Amino acid sequence: MSERERKTERTRERTRERTRERARESRRERPGERKQERESEREQERESRRERARGSRRERARESRREGARESRRVRARERESRRARERERERMRDRERERESEREQEREQEREEERARERERFHSLRVD
Repeated sequence: MSERERKTERTRERTRERTRERARESRRERPGERKQERESEREQERESRRERARGSRRERARESRREGARESRRVRARERESRRARERERERMRDRERERESEREQEREQEREEERARERERFHSLRVD
């Protein structure tokens, strides 16, 4: 029940109570009966107020649990997203490192190739002499 509905219900209840009170006063019954009736109605009113309060407490608790659950889902989603972002960043770093390693390996291979070419050149020039 929304807050507006609750307020409307309370207003209706007060209006009913006033109407009952006027009807009682206009009735001019015997004092003992009126007192007993009034006491009984007061008790009913107290009980219905207690019941409404219990209901709204229950509703607030339920809403609070729902909000807590929503919040924890949001928190988990944020954590999941940040874990994914960190993992993507680590993956990018690994890729960059692999590229650099590959470039270094190519450079070493090229140096070895040049060294072999110089060796062949030296060997060839020795043979010619």
